[in-house]
Amino acid sequence: MILNAGAEHCLSFINSQLQGKEVKPTGTLASRHVRRAVTISRQAACGALIVANKLAEYLQRRSPDACPWTVFDRNLMETVLEDHNLPPRLARHMPEDRVSQIEDLLADVFEVHPTAEAVIQQTTETILKLARLGNVILIGRGSTVITAGLPNVLHVRLVAPLEQRIKHACEIYPEYNHTLASARRFCLKEDRGRQRYLKKYFNKDIEDPLLYHLVINTGRVDYDAAAKLIAEAVLNLPAPG
Repeated sequence: MILNAGAEHCLSFINSQLQGKEVKPTGTLASRHVRRAVTISRQAACGALIVANKLAEYLQRRSPDACPWTVFDRNLMETVLEDHNLPPRLARHMPEDRVSQIEDLLADVFEVHPTAEAVIQQTTETILKLARLGNVILIGRGSTVITAGLPNVLHVRLVAPLEQRIKHACEIYPEYNHTLASARRFCLKEDRGRQRYLKKYFNKDIEDPLLYHLVINTGRVDYDAAAKLIAEAVLNLPAPG
């Protein structure tokens, strides 16, 4: 099973890709000689990471000789920090939706961590690098908007009914000891934060369906089926040029 990789594994993936050794696929993608990438925008607790890992497994089976498909989720910020030679402790200052103007001011005065604009620029550079390398699944962080101009990238939005997401949050975050009420607050807070993030830094509405190739309701389509739908779309994405 392909799991959400840690920062060390993800950086190893980047470095192996940049060494100049071409890996020629021999499976379904062989005739196209193009490495695809996928971005996943998601509502909180709709199963995005589960779908992403299943998608990586499915795509890997369809192109077994290509470099491994790698999922970048919460480890993406660790990868950004490593990629730009920043200390790992700064990760706690850079959640997806909570870098504020006050934090920016404190950063300027005390030189504690990069400003929000610097973080966004560094994140954008790393996301573009990963997407151009291909065989990556990028979850969140504005990756859909950042890579909108790249023809090798498929963009997906995952949604689900709130009540189902509340139940799922209780199951996948036991360390937070979620009750239904706290799980509801968690889901709504995460959703609002992601909306603010995309609006503030990219001036886009995360709910705009025109940003995506596919919008999938995991309340009606199970995770396995969702992964297969996305994989088929990836495999049938027109070759650039």
